Amino acid sequence: MNLRRTLLAVLVLATSLLTPDLWAQGRLRARDLGVAPGVFPPGVYNAITDVAGVRVGQVTLTEGDRVRTGVTAILPHEGNAYLARVPAALHVGNGFGKFAGSTQLTELGELETPILLTCTLCVWKAADAMAEWMLERPGMQNVRSINPVVGETNDGGLNDIRARPISAAAVRQALESAASGPVKEGSVGAGTGTVAFGWKGGIGTSSRVLPATLGGWTVGVLVQTNFGGVLQVMGAPVGRELGQYAFQRDVSASPRATRGPANNNGDGSVIIIIATDAPVGDRNLGRVASRAMMGLGRTGSSASNGSGDYALAFSTATTVRRPWDAARLTTSELANEEMSAVFQATVEAVEEAIYNSLFMATSMRGNGRTVDAISLDRVREVLRKYGIAPQ
Repeated sequence: MNLRRTLLAVLVLATSLLTPDLWAQGRLRARDLGVAPGVFPPGVYNAITDVAGVRVGQVTLTEGDRVRTGVTAILPHEGNAYLARVPAALHVGNGFGKFAGSTQLTELGELETPILLTCTLCVWKAADAMAEWMLERPGMQNVRSINPVVGETNDGGLNDIRARPISAAAVRQALESAASGPVKEGSVGAGTGTVAFGWKGGIGTSSRVLPATLGGWTVGVLVQTNFGGVLQVMGAPVGRELGQYAFQRDVSASPRATRGPANNNGDGSVIIIIATDAPVGDRNLGRVASRAMMGLGRTGSSASNGSGDYALAFSTATTVRRPWDAARLTTSELANEEMSAVFQATVEAVEEAIYNSLFMATSMRGNGRTVDAISLDRVREVLRKYGIAPQ
C-alpha cells in the first residue's frame, strides 16, 4: 500500500508539470521520450529551481497578431541580490549579441541584481525597469549605482521587435512573481517568439544532483534558445532525418531543401544560465560557464558567425556570498581538483535543457509568420531508428 501511494504521488507530481494545453498538443520533456543525457540524476523538478533559493518568474506577451515576446527573471536567492551578492562569471562562446552588465560582472566577479532575459531591442528597457525596481527595495535608500544584468536573443521573426513591446510593468511582474518549484518551458517568457534549429524554440531547464561522494551539490540550468545548426539528440541526427538543418540548401538537392530551416546558416543566439549550490568562486565559475559550450555543441550548434552564445554561472553557497559593504571577505570554496563533477553536471544539464526548450515549445504564429513545433512523433521515430528510445 505504501508503495502504491508513493507511485501515485510521483504520478501526480509528474502530471502537474504539464498544462492541459501541452497535454493536448502532445508536448513532453526530453525524459518522457527516453532522452536522459549523462550519468548524474536530475533534481526533483529537473529545473534550475532545484538549486535551493533560486526562483524564476516569467511574463509572456502575446498581443494581437504581431507581439510575441516576454521576460524571464532568475533570482539567485530569497534576499536582496544587491546587499547579498553572489559570485558569478560570464563565458562568451560567440559575442554576436548584447549582455547588459557584463563588463562589471566580469571585472568584480559578482552579481548585484537578478538576471533578466528578453528580446534584443528590449534589453535597455528591461534594464531600466529592473534598476528602478531594485532601487525601491528596502535598504537601498543610499545606493547610487546599480548594474542590471540582462541577456537577449532576437525574436524578430515572430515578434514585432521594432515596437519594443516590453514594459516596466512586465519586468516588475516577472521579478515579483518569481517562485521556486516547476518552471514553465517552451513558448513562454523570453522564449515566446524564439526559433531553434528551424523549429519553435523557447525556455528550457534541467538539473543534476551529484552523489554525496562528490559533494552532493546541485547544478541547475535555464536556457533561452534561438539558434540554428544541425540538430542531434543524444547523437541521433534528428535534423538531417527530418530534413531541417543549417546549410541545407547548399548541400542537398532534395525537394525538401527548398523549404529550408528558419536559421538557414545556423544564426541566432542562446543564453545559458547556470546556478549551483556548490561553493565555487568567480574564477572557477568561469570554468563552469565555459563547459556550457560543450553541452550546446552536443545538440548540434556550431556557434555560427551571427549567433550570440553566452553562458553565465553563479553560486548560491553562503560560504562564498559577498555582503555589499564588507571590508574583508572570508570564503571557503571548492579547490580546482574538486570541480570535475560540477563540470560534468553542467554539460549534461545544458544539453537536456536545450532539448526541453524544443520539445515543450508549441507552434506559434506572429508577425505574419508561422513556426512549427518539432514533431515529437517523428523525433521518436528517429530515436528508435538509432537505438536511443525503446522500440
